[in-house]
Amino acid sequence: MGKGKIIRNFIKKGELLVSPGAFNSISAKIVEQAGFNSVYMTGYGAAANLLGSPDIGLLSVSEMTKQLAYMDEAVNIPIIADADTGYGNVLNMYRTVKEYEKAGAAAIQIEDQSWPKRCGHMDGKQVISAEEMVSKIKAAVDARQDEDTVIIARTDALAPLGFDEAIRRGNLYKEAGADVIFVEAPPDADKLKQVPKLVKAPILANMIEGGKTPVLSAKELQNLGFAIAIYPLSTLYVMTKAVKELLQELRKTGTTHGKINDMIDFPEFNEIVELSKIRETEKKYSNL
Repeated sequence: MGKGKIIRNFIKKGELLVSPGAFNSISAKIVEQAGFNSVYMTGYGAAANLLGSPDIGLLSVSEMTKQLAYMDEAVNIPIIADADTGYGNVLNMYRTVKEYEKAGAAAIQIEDQSWPKRCGHMDGKQVISAEEMVSKIKAAVDARQDEDTVIIARTDALAPLGFDEAIRRGNLYKEAGADVIFVEAPPDADKLKQVPKLVKAPILANMIEGGKTPVLSAKELQNLGFAIAIYPLSTLYVMTKAVKELLQELRKTGTTHGKINDMIDFPEFNEIVELSKIRETEKKYSNL
């Protein structure tokens, strides 16, 4: 079964697909080993990981597909990959989808922001016309080589143009061929709850701690009728806090001893990165 089909089967069954975020291969591996059925490659996290920068459209399609390919090699579960705006016009979108598929994406998320884009929970967003985004969605659908690759269309219209326009665009994008619709950053629980009722498509919910949208549990989102829930930045934020506190401890005390109980130890880390499997492969070929 193709990895896109796995996502489609969750949607067909009406079972919420929970997809935690990963910002590199090791975080993706940990998501998989925790038992999740998919992982979300976050553009926000990729910008932080590769450049140490905010999510303001600095990464190129080549940098993102390279990151995606590394992550796909590290895990067996489907990757939902953030492809921003497709990095240009309809022709760029067409190429982006082909490149993302080759790099291993099972689902490709595209959005209607104008370039340079920014994180969907930042202020000051602008969007292209709905008509232009419809054309880009059609190009994305035509570009995919595997019919099971899931196209996720995100609209950021709510903040600049209002809730009604975001809903209108969501339905337009579904009609254009998108498989899943993502209305970004509903500002309160009431509007979040309305989205699955008003947009006639499988809906993705974006749960960002400290963002504009209230963070609900997977069970709550399932009951509201969402198809996919991403928690894109939780792993990044936990890692950042842990590293920051460790370094403060080391600077203050001159030792990491006080943080030993907060760490994975050497043998356990080696198991996470599957050193034992690599050693077995090494032994197999060493005996030839």
